Amino acid sequence: MKQPIRVLHVLGGLSLGGAESRIMDLYRCMNRDEIQFDFLVHADDVDVRNPEFYDEEIKGLGGRIFILPKFKVYNIIAYRRAVKEFFKENHEFAVVQGHMTSTASIYLPVAKKSGIATVAAHARSAGVDKGLKGFITRLLRRPLLHQADYCFACSREAGLSVFGKGWEKSGKAFVLPNAILSEKYRFDERKREEIRRQLGVEACYVLGHVGRFHYAKNHEFLLRVFSEVHAQMRKSGKRVVLMLLGDGGGMDRAREQAAELGLNSDILFMGNQGDVEHYYQGMDYFVFPSRFEGLPGTVVEAQAAGLRCIISDRITQEVGFSELVHYESIDRSVKLWSEYILSHAEYERVDMHRMVKEAGFDVREQAVAMTCFYQTGNM
Repeated sequence: MKQPIRVLHVLGGLSLGGAESRIMDLYRCMNRDEIQFDFLVHADDVDVRNPEFYDEEIKGLGGRIFILPKFKVYNIIAYRRAVKEFFKENHEFAVVQGHMTSTASIYLPVAKKSGIATVAAHARSAGVDKGLKGFITRLLRRPLLHQADYCFACSREAGLSVFGKGWEKSGKAFVLPNAILSEKYRFDERKREEIRRQLGVEACYVLGHVGRFHYAKNHEFLLRVFSEVHAQMRKSGKRVVLMLLGDGGGMDRAREQAAELGLNSDILFMGNQGDVEHYYQGMDYFVFPSRFEGLPGTVVEAQAAGLRCIISDRITQEVGFSELVHYESIDRSVKLWSEYILSHAEYERVDMHRMVKEAGFDVREQAVAMTCFYQTGNM
């Protein structure tokens, strides 16, 4: 029996993050008799790594999970040695696709030297952390354009940010938008009533956000916008709640801020939820004031669910493919954000999943294109 082509995806981990979710959407749509995905992830201790959200599903689909120690700058020699040892023993992949671009300049050249025919870097963010960590990330990414055979990006902004000004004319540049299974998110009144009943918010107006608690997502601004909307709606006797899905190191600070604003009882910290599509149904307005993004799949999902969205103007215009999206500057006041939400709060939810497909965000179509790439090594 002919064995499938194996493709190795390099990631930080396998939690319920944006990049991980988009790769899993693609994985589910692949003909796995032809193409199989494997995953190389990172852990503090490779011997005691705890299983993450997608581990079980990957194994069920026939994928393998390999583990490397985390890169911590000071361990660069040990990290490079671990990468070399890995590819010395594992070089059966047709393609290595590196989504962790901060260290791709280390592992992709090693993979290529070990005999991997095609190595690709995949940019999924248009910014870096503040301070020294961000400076080092930019420094490490600098040679990538010359090291990778292909330089994919989820948006033009992400490509230019990660690969530099020469990216577009390099002959290696390809934009692969963060595509989704659009029908999974289509508006469903029955599901909306069900999830709102489960959460006890049947009579409330619900603002929503999906994303990890991280500097890029700007939760502190989001909570201040919510505070303003909350105050205004309360005057008219309407209760409003904020539904936050996601996890991350910044959650404790967000909880503290919620307490300082006196809003603890009206903010739902939901954590990571595997069935996130149901929660979009329960929302009334999607608020997304990020400092930077590659191309947020969550905004695509929100539009697929027929939700009006107000998002930061630092996010690529490529994601706002429908009239549901309004861009606003995060340098402007939270009062202005709240006034816009309040003046556009009432609208009719409609089925948007066909428009999502027409805008090029359908993962099944992307799976066809990527199958060809994985089989031939050519875009």
